[in-house]
Amino acid sequence: MACDSHMHIFDPRFEPSPHWTRQAPYAPVSAYRNLQERLGTSRAVVVTPSTYGTDNACTLDALAQLGSEGRGVAVVDQEVSDAELDRLASHRVCGLRVNFVTPQSWGITTPDMLTTLASKVDRLGWHIQVLIRPEHLIELAPVLKALPVPVVIDHLGLIDPRRETAAIAVLMQLIESGNTWVKLSGAYMRSSTGGPFYADTVPLGQALVRSAAHRLVWGSDWPHTTEAPGTVDDTALVALLGMWCSGDDAVMDRILVDNPARLYGFVS
Repeated sequence: MACDSHMHIFDPRFEPSPHWTRQAPYAPVSAYRNLQERLGTSRAVVVTPSTYGTDNACTLDALAQLGSEGRGVAVVDQEVSDAELDRLASHRVCGLRVNFVTPQSWGITTPDMLTTLASKVDRLGWHIQVLIRPEHLIELAPVLKALPVPVVIDHLGLIDPRRETAAIAVLMQLIESGNTWVKLSGAYMRSSTGGPFYADTVPLGQALVRSAAHRLVWGSDWPHTTEAPGTVDDTALVALLGMWCSGDDAVMDRILVDNPARLYGFVS
């Protein structure tokens, strides 16, 4: 029942958003199934990538293929209707991603958008997943803390583990407030030492595990669109999680099985 809590599907049957200029990779569900067999995971959270804008059709198609062991995190604009949110919920979507980092089909993402969407999904029991840079994490911490729904911080907050101690402190404070989760994913995005083990991320990962193991989930971020093709070893990312957990299998089980079941509503 181990869960990959952050991955993307790219399928050529679905057209990218006009705002997106980069070439989408070929990463269908069939290829992801091969990765699941390699890693030993059985559950997955499909996150709509910015490539598709606010069109979640590819994600919903992936969820239909994955069945009851799949959950979705969708991307919508702040004018989304209750009917559309209900439709997404019927396909096992359980959260929205709000991206402050990469280009979005609506233009600039604002704090008002964050609060508007959080208020709209509160009735559904969803969470808001936020991709945000460290400096904006510090700036928006009061907004995030005040949201009425759980907040999930993407990719370790994109924190440079060696330098951005102020952002680390804010991240820890948000977790302690009781409303914030962190995805242990995307270690390669700010690592200076590089793969396969991204050793400079170990102190940050271990600090998060020591203080907040009950608020962490792990994700592969497959197919690793920020990196050159073939440069990320997914099994090494699992080994890195083991180092973050200091080799404690019970803690790994909590992060891979128990926490995702609670956050995403998987049934044991």
